Amino acid sequence: MKIQINGRWYEAREGEMVLDVLRREGIDVPALCAHEAVEPYGACRLCMVEITHEDWGGWKGNVTSCLYPVEDKLIVQTHTEDIIELRKTVLNLLLARCPNSPEIQKLASEYGIDTTSFVPREDADNCIMCGLCTRVCTQMGFNAISVAGRGYGREIATPLKEAPPDCVGCLACVKICPTHHIQYEDIGTTREIWGRQFELVKCKQCGKALITREFADYLIENRDIPADYFDICDDCKRSGTARDFKKLVHWEEKEEAEEEVSA
Repeated sequence: MKIQINGRWYEAREGEMVLDVLRREGIDVPALCAHEAVEPYGACRLCMVEITHEDWGGWKGNVTSCLYPVEDKLIVQTHTEDIIELRKTVLNLLLARCPNSPEIQKLASEYGIDTTSFVPREDADNCIMCGLCTRVCTQMGFNAISVAGRGYGREIATPLKEAPPDCVGCLACVKICPTHHIQYEDIGTTREIWGRQFELVKCKQCGKALITREFADYLIENRDIPADYFDICDDCKRSGTARDFKKLVHWEEKEEAEEEVSA
């Protein structure tokens, strides 16, 4: 099927969302809460676009592109005046919620907002409540963190705000956070995150920290990974493979030389 975006036609596949096509074609639409690792959620509202269709009798509307499925001959506009104003309003609110976030400051500046018109949040952190961290934690099968509270006090938290027993220190939440709000610390053979400390498994060859013991044990038990898989890091494995190939090449060259001498 084909959809029209900003006056041009693009190929789309059944089951895709509009944002999937926008990203594949390199069309710039902000989307802080969307990530390929998890299902779309529509939390940040920044990916709003205008849609219409030749069969809709002139009707058009604004939708979140991460949640709207493509259909043949759908017509999409990504930067109408109304859409830009919607994004400005969202960014104005985000700048009040997270006034110290470099990511939010940069994105707001791109839309001409340098200072929020709302009262900035006191003791503000950089969490925009996009839900990516909780969704990826659930996707991984742990459910160690979740959304807690309501209204102004809504936050990402651990059960009873204590060290979460289901966390394995995998850092999926850290890596997926768009504003780098979630912090952790690796010191020596220990990782600390969400109030818990984890033992780090180190490469037996180079000593580099690889993964927490809890996460390694989980993967070995649940993902059919060999028990010794985490004994050596990927860099050392690649180096070992390279040495083996070098020996193989030298052996083949030696055999060829010996055949030439015998001939």
